[in-house]
Amino acid sequence: MRLDKFLWCVRLCPTRSAAAEACAKGRVLLGGREAKASATVKPGDVIGVRQPPIWRVFAVKAVPASRVGAKLVPDLLEDRTPWEDLEKQEVARKVRAAQRDPGAGRPTKRDRRDLSRFTDG
Repeated sequence: MRLDKFLWCVRLCPTRSAAAEACAKGRVLLGGREAKASATVKPGDVIGVRQPPIWRVFAVKAVPASRVGAKLVPDLLEDRTPWEDLEKQEVARKVRAAQRDPGAGRPTKRDRRDLSRFTDG
């Protein structure tokens, strides 16, 4: 199976074109080397996917015939990402969430309550 199709089938990329773009930009490694979208994936291969700020590493257990549900993905992939990298990704996610600029995007529940208190007097 093609690498871009595989990434889409196991839900590592939302669309096949996004998977092909990730391959073109060097964000996907197959066997430790940058891979083209047309590279062939087979059981036993090791795939690295860049999810800033870390590289997620997966071992291919099986190749699906078509896109699978999220509950079936663990039957096809084994996550080999080091625990330290997963912690680093979680910390980065929390930092981004904590640095929300006031007034940016949809108001939070706290913002809505403050506004309600202000307008109700």
